[in-house]
Amino acid sequence: MIDWRTAWDQALYGDAGFYRTESPAAHFRTSVHASTAFAAAVLAYARRHDLHAVVDLGAGRGELLTALDAAAPGELALLGVDLRPRPAELPEPIGWSAEMPAHVDGLLFANELLDNVPCEVVERDQDGALRTVLVDPASGAEELGAPVRDPEVLEWLAAWWPLDEPGERAEVGLSRDAVWREAVSRLEHGAALAVDYGHLRQDRPPYGSLRAYRGGTEVEVRLDGTCDVTAHVAVDAVAAAVGGTLARQGGVLRDLGVDGSRPPLSLASTDPQGYLRALAAASEAAELTASGGLGDFWWIETRVG
Repeated sequence: MIDWRTAWDQALYGDAGFYRTESPAAHFRTSVHASTAFAAAVLAYARRHDLHAVVDLGAGRGELLTALDAAAPGELALLGVDLRPRPAELPEPIGWSAEMPAHVDGLLFANELLDNVPCEVVERDQDGALRTVLVDPASGAEELGAPVRDPEVLEWLAAWWPLDEPGERAEVGLSRDAVWREAVSRLEHGAALAVDYGHLRQDRPPYGSLRAYRGGTEVEVRLDGTCDVTAHVAVDAVAAAVGGTLARQGGVLRDLGVDGSRPPLSLASTDPQGYLRALAAASEAAELTASGGLGDFWWIETRVG
């Protein structure tokens, strides 16, 4: 048995980890994959704030950057940052690196990155003590380990995820706060946007939110490198760590021009093909902004300079 954070990190990022070999697009559908309207909104954001570069942190196979390059060729300096090697199909103008640049001037973007940053998992036992949860990576079996003594962990839990009843558990978001704080510290001028699913202090899930996915389907959580392991983000804690603000994706995208309204029916008689294209675009936009789905994702925005 080992602690959850160590097992989770090995399962995703170890030598045989899931993200060393697998493409996210093969296993789950993000806003980037749902529609090019998402890239259009990112482009609109960059133009609105006069930003001329985009660094995509956790870029997958570069889908967002490819869409940006197609929408505005040569307008933006584009860099993908990811553990995987440069995708063979990536357009030549797009840069690629396994490490973040030391300095960023422009837009630092991370879509569904923080939910894959491994966390320590803790639980309140029957005697009221907070204890680390241990897990067997092979079987997924768990047991409670030593009481939590780290004052930083205890402080974070008290501030952001208090556990009141025996059996309640939390994913300690300190690691996510630290990852995004470090990323934002590289921003010299511009904006940083972290987009993810998450929760606020007043609506934390009492028994945590660990999930696993493979091939587009939710599967049993296993830490053997065969599936994506994720948990919702304590977005208010992350925002506080970087002095950021929070907004729901639906409202942000609508403000950036993503319109899910149906085209006028009259267009069907005057331009049937145009009507079908507009209807498809509206359907994609509606998915991106829908309440209860992608529209409920959080945008954590931090602006510098």
